Amino acid sequence: MGFLRRQMITAALTANALRPARGVRSGIPSFAAGWLTTELAPHLLTATAVDAAVSTARGRGSRLGYLLAGASAVGLAALVRESGRAQGLVAGALDADLGPDYLQALETPPSPADLATPWRRLVNPFRMREPRVKVIRGIAYGPAGRRNELDLYLPSEGPSTGAPVLLQVHGGAWTIGNKEQQGVPLMQHLAAKGWVCVAINYRLAPRDRFPAQIVDVKRAIAWIRENIADYGGDPEYLAITGGSAGGHLTALAALTPDDPTLQPGCEDADTTVQVAVPHYGVYDMAGASGLKTAIAMRDGFLARRVFPRSWEDDPEAYEAASPLLRITPDAPDFFVIHGTNDTLVSVEQARLFVERLRETSKRTVVFAELPGTQHAFDIFPSIRSAHVVRAIDRYLHWHWNTWRQQR
Repeated sequence: MGFLRRQMITAALTANALRPARGVRSGIPSFAAGWLTTELAPHLLTATAVDAAVSTARGRGSRLGYLLAGASAVGLAALVRESGRAQGLVAGALDADLGPDYLQALETPPSPADLATPWRRLVNPFRMREPRVKVIRGIAYGPAGRRNELDLYLPSEGPSTGAPVLLQVHGGAWTIGNKEQQGVPLMQHLAAKGWVCVAINYRLAPRDRFPAQIVDVKRAIAWIRENIADYGGDPEYLAITGGSAGGHLTALAALTPDDPTLQPGCEDADTTVQVAVPHYGVYDMAGASGLKTAIAMRDGFLARRVFPRSWEDDPEAYEAASPLLRITPDAPDFFVIHGTNDTLVSVEQARLFVERLRETSKRTVVFAELPGTQHAFDIFPSIRSAHVVRAIDRYLHWHWNTWRQQR
């Protein structure tokens, strides 16, 4: 019965990963069950095969258990194949929106080895260590104690003067999360190539209601402009990235440069960014798109936990917080990434955001829509996240080199 129970659980997890529930209430548990299954499909496939072999050797298997194990293996193999497709999808998005010649702007075009799945590193995806990178932790950038601290990811040998800078904004529904928990694979990858990467904490709701979160992001940008040269970074070039709530804050910061209402205490600071790379972000806080999921989030969560007032009482605050409604022709370059199986933030929000960006912005807009991909797919190294990280690497190096040439 132990073998049968394990295979029943595995089969249920696999089925949910392949066809997650998308209801407003069921989306959260579906994400919780499907996120790790999707990104750790190779590991779960191996564990299923080993479990079946061991149970057979010990005479503890059952016919139903073997049938479930076989069905799970087929589903998990499909998840692995879908993860591998991310390489071609993100490469195709870059080619389509930047042109196939964008690789000529890179110092060194990627080799086949650079694009291959890093299987050795994925054996233990939670061991995220990079000897080529050093981390300086706990630097204060504002007055809010631990919630206004940042970490620096630097090349272990020290960056050269004028290195490009990346700001990482963590997610967590504006209510939880820490700078050490997200964006680590991307920051390690870029810091090993000479970038200066900055990961920040910010004040969290409900203790500190919105717009405290974006105010802190702006405060961190002001700190970077003033201090990053001391660590080898170029204060004039800043890329920003983040996922989920961090994707929302990334997009909002990129679209509201120097807005005095969002940077009290540092109104005169330059808070522009040169490029934004939001992952599975929330772009419609006001429900302006009419999407049922956006309206449900607005009324069922944001009004209760994040904003100080309901949408009915203060619609302007929700509209001002919606990147979808803050797009102007002067928006910076964007690389938007979202999965079709995201049960927390509908991919429709990303599609509408990208559509409006392309209609309005004078800059480039790249959109990578990833089939079969759940929320938070890039938290730790996986097949999919490895391909996405290296695509972001190519994109940001293209952008950095193009920006320098234009200057």
